[in-house]
Amino acid sequence: MESITISLVQSDLAWENPGLNLKKFENVIRTLKDKTDLVLLPEMFSTGFSMNPQKLAETMEGETVQWIKRVSLENNVAIGGSVIIKENEKCFNRFIFAESQGNINYYDKRHLFRMAGEHERFALGNERTIVEYKGFSFLLQVCYDLRFPVWMRNRSDYDGILLVANWPGARSDAWKKLIFARAIENQCYVAAVNRVGIDGRGNDHSGDSMIIDFKGNAMAVATKNNEEIISVTLSKNELNDFKAKFPAWMDADDYKVS
Repeated sequence: MESITISLVQSDLAWENPGLNLKKFENVIRTLKDKTDLVLLPEMFSTGFSMNPQKLAETMEGETVQWIKRVSLENNVAIGGSVIIKENEKCFNRFIFAESQGNINYYDKRHLFRMAGEHERFALGNERTIVEYKGFSFLLQVCYDLRFPVWMRNRSDYDGILLVANWPGARSDAWKKLIFARAIENQCYVAAVNRVGIDGRGNDHSGDSMIIDFKGNAMAVATKNNEEIISVTLSKNELNDFKAKFPAWMDADDYKVS
């Protein structure tokens, strides 16, 4: 396909309350049926950014993953967002990507936010995940990953970055600048969704969710501190035309992270 429509759901999250969050997002996604191809929800969308994984972790057969499969199928839309998942006695901050037909891909967050103790409670991811959907290739990333450009480097293997976050408002300037930088340096689209509201740890989140194009232009920016949905249609032809006319990607340094 030449185009794909992406919707970001900038929302407050009920602290450590999966039932309430899933009900809310199901209602929101239902309103987007037949209007979008892909819906992005914030990091840890079912619980908030909790450092209590032993209490909240689910398996890949648990309620939230089953919910995301069902809701994507019922609304014929892909859904992405991160969830606390337990596997082999380890807990992961896992970005779940469900295609509209229910197929699941996932990415485990590589860079764990040590300032909140995430690195002490969650296991480190060690593999990049790129999903193919409706003719586009997307790199899956979570929050703190945004600060690490080597890990996110486009190796001519993706068209866009899907980023889900619980990024505090105190560092919103860094959030915005880094998103623009990642789009420009990787010559790709960036769709970055962040939550709003105060979490159970007292951190305030301003949202500032946005979709940026491969030139570093803002295609859509959510209203600060407001629950809101923003949607944009991305063009594969426009991306490819720009990369052909300005092939900076051909001069990129050849290095990889182990």
